[in-house]
Amino acid sequence: MADNSQKMSYHAGEAKGQAQEKASGMMDMANNAAQSTKETMQDAGQNIQAKAQGAADAVKNATGMNK
Repeated sequence: MADNSQKMSYHAGEAKGQAQEKASGMMDMANNAAQSTKETMQDAGQNIQAKAQGAADAVKNATGMNK
């Protein structure tokens, strides 16, 4: 009986370790996705800012306010 109990305990521990490893891998993937999204959004924000500045400069040039 103890032998069967030890096997069950071993397999339970093994399953727990596999679950923890899988969870860790999923957290890594989520962190990578979040970082990628952050970088994409920063790039988009900089692009929008540059376009807005260009538009403002174009208006200033067109209205003669840039002289």
